[in-house]
Amino acid sequence: MSASVTLATNRRILTQLRHDPRTVVLLLVVPTLLMVLLRFVFNSPEQFGGIAPALLGIFPFTLMFLITSVTTLRERTSGTLERLMTMPIAKLDLLLGYALAFGLLAVVQVALAALVSVTWLGLDVASSVWLLLLVAVLDALLGMALGLFVSAFARTEFQAVQFMPVVVLPQFLLCGLLQPRDEMGLLLSWISDVLPLSYAVDALDRVTHSAEFDGTLVRDLAVVAGSALLALVLGAATLRRRTP
Repeated sequence: MSASVTLATNRRILTQLRHDPRTVVLLLVVPTLLMVLLRFVFNSPEQFGGIAPALLGIFPFTLMFLITSVTTLRERTSGTLERLMTMPIAKLDLLLGYALAFGLLAVVQVALAALVSVTWLGLDVASSVWLLLLVAVLDALLGMALGLFVSAFARTEFQAVQFMPVVVLPQFLLCGLLQPRDEMGLLLSWISDVLPLSYAVDALDRVTHSAEFDGTLVRDLAVVAGSALLALVLGAATLRRRTP
């Protein structure tokens, strides 16, 4: 691994995104706008406070998955990734460069959404706001890592988008947002227990409604961070040197 290669890849991706304002707006502004929309859809601070913590993680998770998978695939189909990989560069260096670039965007994305939610939309956080930001950023990084991983199995941008119903929607349905996980059927509860988004939603709900930093919260954070790291390692292992 080489820090210089990782940083060079990070700078290249950020430079490309700087010249793509639509993607930047989608990444940074849309989650905040969705939170504002949600607040006025419910028109009740209590209802908003009940669902907002989970969506503060789900919105960035979904957008980071979509943007990362499509952007990485575009690099491959355009030949950029293939030319880079003819050089003596480790696959993990490239993916870490992508992860660092999108990770920085994830921090800004989540910070904007959380700031507006707490200061303007009236979201009450029992624990530290910084802890809320940490959990939400880890959730966005998880979406980014899964996007990098699944991009290796797509040949077109449309195929990359088709992974959303397979990877994102089941986690959304089973994460506990629509129905408490302990009230689901036994099989669905077991499936929910192995999906990382479930632990991210649990952590966000715990941070919002409890000031206690307990072992369960540590476990949730470890599962989300470990799942993101595992997805990056698997992405490096499945990254092809040739454009399909």
